[in-house]
Amino acid sequence: MKVSKGRAMTDTATRRCSSGQSAAALSPLQRALMLATQSGLPLLERPFEALAAMLGISEAQVCEELAQMLASGLIRRIAAVPNHYRLGYVANGMTVWDIDDAQVDILGPLVAAFEGVSHCYRRPRRLPHWPYNLFAMLHGRSRAEVEAQARALRELLGGSCRANDILYSSAILKKTGLRLKPE
Repeated sequence: MKVSKGRAMTDTATRRCSSGQSAAALSPLQRALMLATQSGLPLLERPFEALAAMLGISEAQVCEELAQMLASGLIRRIAAVPNHYRLGYVANGMTVWDIDDAQVDILGPLVAAFEGVSHCYRRPRRLPHWPYNLFAMLHGRSRAEVEAQARALRELLGGSCRANDILYSSAILKKTGLRLKPE
């Protein structure tokens, strides 16, 4: 299970998309769209119109091609990715949960939908030292806010939660997706 909220870039499949098309077999338009969007969409009221002007095609063609790329699995999503640090959310804690395996598939989506959660994953336990099987990234303006969110999640999980902890971020890492080299 993976739930991720937002991304202002096209998220490209690295080796093969679900349609079986390899990255080397991109059409010239697909490659141009990926190059034009890999650092994000233009921050304009009509970003697809701006892309169209940049590529010398119509806005409808941009939208149609992106829709086909999404449908084929060549890209996974087009969405907004706010910079939570610039928005004042400077306390970031990965909450880890030891959830009853019989309940994790039911409770995981509830955790993912919880306000403040940006990512939620089910992962295998690494016993005997790591009993946690559900991870949820929480964001707050302070550690106290993150801890309050974690307490609310603990209440939501009830008796299905045997243990939990919060691992706080110690550094800001630059996150980027696949980058194509211009030809």
